[in-house]
Amino acid sequence: MLDAAIKALSHILSPEVRSVLLKSIGLAIALLVVLVIALNRLLLWLAEPGRDFVEHTVGLTPHGPVITILVWLLTVALGFGLVTGAIFLMPAVTSVVASFFCDEIAEQVEREQYPADPVGVALPLTRAIIEGVKAALLALCVYLVAVPSLFFAGFGAVIFFIATAYVLGRTYFELAAMRFHPVAEAKALRRANNMAIFIAGMFIAAFVSIPIVNLATPLFGMAFMVHVHKSLSGGRRQEVLGPMR
Repeated sequence: MLDAAIKALSHILSPEVRSVLLKSIGLAIALLVVLVIALNRLLLWLAEPGRDFVEHTVGLTPHGPVITILVWLLTVALGFGLVTGAIFLMPAVTSVVASFFCDEIAEQVEREQYPADPVGVALPLTRAIIEGVKAALLALCVYLVAVPSLFFAGFGAVIFFIATAYVLGRTYFELAAMRFHPVAEAKALRRANNMAIFIAGMFIAAFVSIPIVNLATPLFGMAFMVHVHKSLSGGRRQEVLGPMR
């Protein structure tokens, strides 16, 4: 696993993938901005009834000092909520971004690192996007379940890390495996190697937890899982079946 992670890091830092890296980062930033704006609107919408309740029920004046303090506290809370939301959204965002660039980065790794093996079949863009969106929705569902644990110091961070490792390990392995197997077979291969893939997912979860650097998660995750898939499939020269259309 460590050797695969080192190879993946060296690959994404190579000049050959610079253009893919820049496109991936650009798309990730664009999606994150859109989602944070949407989250901001949602938080403001949820906060409005609370302010109205204080003004009309408690009887405070709109421009009084107490209301001013409450508005300031609300602004701080919203800012904290946006930052926290951005952290939670990053794994989901990178899952969607990966669907656009998974085959480009996987093919480069396969050709350079495994020249004697056949190159995988690229996923149809529609299938790749569907898998990316499904992974993003799964990530959001898992994180919503894990959010209550964040109120317990230390324990919450561990739960969030485990959830991220599970989702990202599953996502990137399936994208790598679908280049060589029909969809159902790729998912069965993932289920048969759940523990190994979860451990691999911990490397990606560690990567995505690093601010700024995590914008390159789609490239690292995909390059890393190409090596993991090769290892779990025995490193043999296999017939390329590709995804079922």
